[in-house]
Amino acid sequence: MSHRTVIPFGPQHPVLPEPIQLKLVCEGEKIVEVLPNIGYIHRGIEKGGEIKDFQQTLHLIERTCGICSFMHALTYAQGIEELLKLEVPPRAQYLRVAWAELSRIHSHLLWLGLLSDAIGFESLFMQFWKIRETVLDLFELTTGQRVIQSACIIGGVRRDIDVQMAAKIKADLQKVKEELDKMLPVLLEDYSLKTRTVGIGMLSNAQAMSLGAVGPTARASGVRQDLRLLNYLPYDKVGFEPITETAGDSYARALVRTKEAYQSIGMVIKALDLAPKGELSVPVESWPNGEATSRVEQPRGEVFYYIKGNGTRNLERLKIRTPTFANIPTLLVMIPGTTMADLPVIVLSIDPCISCTER
Repeated sequence: MSHRTVIPFGPQHPVLPEPIQLKLVCEGEKIVEVLPNIGYIHRGIEKGGEIKDFQQTLHLIERTCGICSFMHALTYAQGIEELLKLEVPPRAQYLRVAWAELSRIHSHLLWLGLLSDAIGFESLFMQFWKIRETVLDLFELTTGQRVIQSACIIGGVRRDIDVQMAAKIKADLQKVKEELDKMLPVLLEDYSLKTRTVGIGMLSNAQAMSLGAVGPTARASGVRQDLRLLNYLPYDKVGFEPITETAGDSYARALVRTKEAYQSIGMVIKALDLAPKGELSVPVESWPNGEATSRVEQPRGEVFYYIKGNGTRNLERLKIRTPTFANIPTLLVMIPGTTMADLPVIVLSIDPCISCTER
């Protein structure tokens, strides 16, 4: 029997900006087993959501994750709206689509920068994040904030996007698209990147299904699963179709995210064009009572909220399951059989967000 060594990867590592530890069982350079370990940054957000007024909880929920802030607020708001039987105005629904897809663009651009950094392309990393700044500037223009937007409220949205803002968004997103057209071939057609991603970190369709993978991690393995198909917002009106690949490797997961970034640009523009005039929100005049679940397609996949109200201003129970939590088990089949050199890119390929996961 070969000599085995257990090597801890994380919770701090130069190419892993997320506090998760993977205990790697190695035979030489080859990884034969991996054991994930989380629990480094638990913040008690679910308990906080039960202590605070359900309206105040929205501000806490937005801080679950700085990248998916708007989508966490959206998921929570939709759950409360179901309990209160609120009908969100059509204009607010289209504006929610616009901000949600801007969040997806900014998240995927962030990830492309991190992928470039993991491969060793520091200049390309900074270029992707330079483009991402344009999207963050659009958040600041329309909501006043770059990270925690606070644009989504229970019953609708807090702010409007006027004609001048909409024109600015369309023009800037066209520039983002042009920059991506120039930069993505540099990354995706590079020999070094393909050597480190093609055929590496394999996740078959059957494995993705049995392990409950979500988001680009599942869709890169041919699983046509995307909650936007449920039309919790008017996605059927803005040209949405799930993007899938079949290779199931790290490269396929990169392709899904790049194609989704392009698709989201089109959906933001379409949502702004189709948004009818009208009210931005409806008043909240009662307290939540009963049970509700709410699901939204975040950049990393399905986020799930369970909300239980008891007719008072405080929730009885709040439970969150994030996409990274669902995707961590896929690492148990992606990593064994690979080498230590492959590990950082494989872990990065699921786009882990431990801040979300541990709440």
